[in-house]
Amino acid sequence: MSQSSSKRLGVIILNWNGLSLLQKFIPAAADFTISPDADLIVADNGSDDGSIEWLRSNFPEVKVIELGKNYGFAEGYNRAIARLDYPYVTLLNSDVEVTPDWWKPILEFLEKNPDVGAVQPKILSYKNKKMFEYAGAAGGYLDALGYPFCRGRLFDVVEEDRGQYDGPAVDVAWASGACITMPRSIYLALGGLDARFFAHMEEIDLCCRVWLAGYRVCAISDSAVYHVGGASLNQGNPQKTYLNFRNNLLLLHKNLPRKRGRNVLFRRRLADTLAFGMFLLKGDMANASAVLRAHRDFRRMRRLYNTFPDRDILATLPGARRHAVIARHLLRRRSLTP
Repeated sequence: MSQSSSKRLGVIILNWNGLSLLQKFIPAAADFTISPDADLIVADNGSDDGSIEWLRSNFPEVKVIELGKNYGFAEGYNRAIARLDYPYVTLLNSDVEVTPDWWKPILEFLEKNPDVGAVQPKILSYKNKKMFEYAGAAGGYLDALGYPFCRGRLFDVVEEDRGQYDGPAVDVAWASGACITMPRSIYLALGGLDARFFAHMEEIDLCCRVWLAGYRVCAISDSAVYHVGGASLNQGNPQKTYLNFRNNLLLLHKNLPRKRGRNVLFRRRLADTLAFGMFLLKGDMANASAVLRAHRDFRRMRRLYNTFPDRDILATLPGARRHAVIARHLLRRRSLTP
């Protein structure tokens, strides 16, 4: 069943057996979001932990979409957004603490800049609110080999927020799926998140398609949220390693022209071999195996994509000429900006 609204923004939280997270973060999310201009919606991936019953009993003002089963992050959001009709939609992680009026600068920025297809706020750590959060920080980039890094985060190093990235909105390669806002029409026209990814890096893939469609992706600093991070899979979890490596290869394969993609992926596989070796040297066999599985499954899944762009948008994105691996692991840098 579709849900209609005259409001301008629908903020959607995807839930799957996340009762404890809803209990912790829904009170502020409801208080600081629901307004004459914005709704808060929980899209449920077939939970059986009583989370939706709790929500309806305690926060009836929060709208609920029941999807019936666990479709994963990507398809769950796709199905929820297809049922809504807000001009703008925000994908908000269930482990994010929002702040008063957090959504207003985002919506105002998008309405004033119709050439922008996606935007994120400043994403700080819930556990240490002086620090940026790993998943997105102050806006994301892809380096020359397609490795993601951020303003405020370079691989395993996360910076303290000292206001160094505050100021006017900036173009970035990708906005974090922890809190990304888009015009719903653009989201649907681009096919939404790639459900084959299931989870991790699907928002980066979507942002590549935003750029390919002729829109910009931006990060703004006059809105901030606090993200727990790792609520589904902790950093260092082999399944997260697997999904990140596999999906990173897939997004390069599908978003690059065929010839350019082959060249980048060849160099990328060499770099991933070094990552595999580093895991072996640390005695981390689970993550080393995850890298091998990621490359095996990439070779199988790449056959599912047989149309490719005719221009190399990734080479023109902010950060595309930097080398994050060299900066962090050879030069021992702790930050990297375009």
